[in-house]
Amino acid sequence: MVEVECLGLISAATGSSFVLSSSELPRDLAMSLKITTGMGQPVPPAPRHSVTMHMGDWAAAECSADSLATESAQLKNGYPRLRPHNDIVQLAAEALKLVDDREADCFLFSSLESARECVDFVTCRGRDDRAVTSFCTVDISIRVFVAKNTFFAVLFPLDKKPVMAEFWKLAGVGISSRFAEANLAHLQCLRAIPILSCPDSRPGFDGPSLDTLRESIIACLKRAPLHNDAPRPSATDVYLYPSGMASVYRTHMYMFEHYQGTTALFGVTFLHTLMMFDAFSTTSKLFGLGTEADIDNLQVFLQEEKSSGRTMQAIWVEFPTNPNLMTPNIARLKELADEYNVVLVIDDTIGGWCNIDTSATADVSITSLTKSFNGYADAIAGCAIVNPASRKYRDLKRLFDRKYVPELYEKDAEAIERNSRDYLRRCAAMNNNAAALVQYLHLCAADPNSAVKRVYYPYVNPSGVHYKRFMRPETSDFTPGFGCLFSVELVDVSAAQTFYDNLNVHKSVHFAAPFTLALPYTFCGFKKRLDWAAGLGLRPTQIRIAPGLEDTDLLLEDLKVAVAAANECKQAV
Repeated sequence: MVEVECLGLISAATGSSFVLSSSELPRDLAMSLKITTGMGQPVPPAPRHSVTMHMGDWAAAECSADSLATESAQLKNGYPRLRPHNDIVQLAAEALKLVDDREADCFLFSSLESARECVDFVTCRGRDDRAVTSFCTVDISIRVFVAKNTFFAVLFPLDKKPVMAEFWKLAGVGISSRFAEANLAHLQCLRAIPILSCPDSRPGFDGPSLDTLRESIIACLKRAPLHNDAPRPSATDVYLYPSGMASVYRTHMYMFEHYQGTTALFGVTFLHTLMMFDAFSTTSKLFGLGTEADIDNLQVFLQEEKSSGRTMQAIWVEFPTNPNLMTPNIARLKELADEYNVVLVIDDTIGGWCNIDTSATADVSITSLTKSFNGYADAIAGCAIVNPASRKYRDLKRLFDRKYVPELYEKDAEAIERNSRDYLRRCAAMNNNAAALVQYLHLCAADPNSAVKRVYYPYVNPSGVHYKRFMRPETSDFTPGFGCLFSVELVDVSAAQTFYDNLNVHKSVHFAAPFTLALPYTFCGFKKRLDWAAGLGLRPTQIRIAPGLEDTDLLLEDLKVAVAAANECKQAV
């Protein structure tokens, strides 16, 4: 495995063409090159706006998991929701100079709404505060600044940063690195203005680039649909957000404020989604295994809520789930949602629009555009799509139109739209790589002497029957697959650590990037709640792997090296 210069992987956002040329390298040379990216450094290709960092070996990953939202000197880059990009940090520092408060720090937002929500979150209004009990309104303030664009700084005492960082991480509505870069170029114009002087117009957040991105999304949804007779979304049904997490947060908050009811989470969801619902909901119920038995339990719960006169606002489900790639029976969930008049929200990020079509089943579809749609790990965004075929469409459409505030910056929209132009080609490569690696690991798991215990992927999971039901038909330009993410479970933690440390790929929290990424997801994310996570099928012996665009044979050889090392560890024990 080699660095970006060797493979010729160039971000489409630079305007250069995408070239995958690893197979042209001499085989012995390609295999002799090891990952050299330093701990905390951007994963290549590493443009200015990289959203990934290399987390090193098992021990380093464990340590960095505790430091993602901190100012650790070892972390030179990070996922922007977990650690603000260096350009954002610099712009915040310039804003603080104007207020001349050396005892304060700040987080930056592109809308007054987000700044106020940040204040509400940390001052405990309308939430069950378990993180801090002494954060008063006198400790926090909102200031408005203008450089190229208007932005809003939430100022707070330095010692309160860990609490403030929770909102930045879970809501995902902070400014982007491209927004910061553009405004750093106009520092000579930077000034503070009164809140009452904020302009009504918001240049940079509503223009042709965002319309083009919406049209590109709709084109993906319309390609090879499963249901030609159902009303299809149009560009006006697509709502864009500054991160995938923001699309989850905003959709939840719209419905929470409108319906004032309970949210049901079906199946294991992304870690931060779980944390967001815990922080921003008064009542939520997790049906974590996502099995048919859980659907039975959900039906009982819905009936109890209805009989008690309590409101249910939504059922949220990922299709497939992260990290065990279980695919819930969303057809049955849709029947329950309609029967009990509940909104069904489906997050289809992992499956991807190229492979699956759930748009006619969901009342609202959620997608992180950061992942396979963008594909180059150099921009973050998300979207929510309201389904015109839904019986709740009119109500939801009015709600989204009334609440929506544009916060995706035009430069990010431009980059993502450019990157998405080779979406199908990239997804085909990632599908193929994932399938090949899973097939090998599945064979390993069948050997009782192997350190590989199980592999998790829609193709081999029993629940994959539900995934296949929603796969798009094959076309001349694309054959649907099972996605770019899987998990492998080893026999014990020692074997998992050995496997991970000997797997010659980059280690990072992201997926659907040009280079393959691996992460001990459960161990890092749930290490303080491992017993609880085990009840959901999540174990510290699992490694999540997101195959990239490298040569399949070289990836297989690297994987075999890691498996062989884990086997030796198992035999030694």
